[in-house]
Amino acid sequence: MRITKNAVVSIDYTLRDEEGEVLDTSDGDEPLIYLHGEGQIIEGLENALDGRVIGDAFKIVVSPKDGYGEKSTTGAVRVPIEELPEGPTPEVGMELEAVGPNGEVATLYVVGVEADAVMLSTDHPLAGVTLHFDVTIREVREASAEELTHGHAHGPGGAHDH
Repeated sequence: MRITKNAVVSIDYTLRDEEGEVLDTSDGDEPLIYLHGEGQIIEGLENALDGRVIGDAFKIVVSPKDGYGEKSTTGAVRVPIEELPEGPTPEVGMELEAVGPNGEVATLYVVGVEADAVMLSTDHPLAGVTLHFDVTIREVREASAEELTHGHAHGPGGAHDH
């Protein structure tokens, strides 16, 4: 079966930056499982997987515009810690959701932590980074009706946790 919209795809991958530093990998862990065509992985990688089959192994370079976007010019905003919602202690890389004045939800990323404040940015930590993937396709199958209804892949044997 070829990878097409609504296929459940399982891949092993290693992600590196321009200098070859490993940023993320499934090596030694479970493969990444996603529902193809639903925007659950970055556009450049999803496009590169389209039409491929089990066993395909390849390298792909994804530009920032097809990855996590270009870095914005607005920079980070300093927010006093007491203005953050209750929860875990902020750490660099942590994601927070904020609700704007019109009810829109925005994802913010912690890019710095000080004694009494955090630096927040709308940029994903990998914004502006050219991504280098090594990918091997482990499994491709048709999504179940339940997976299509839920809009995401369920784990091995159709298991899910919601």
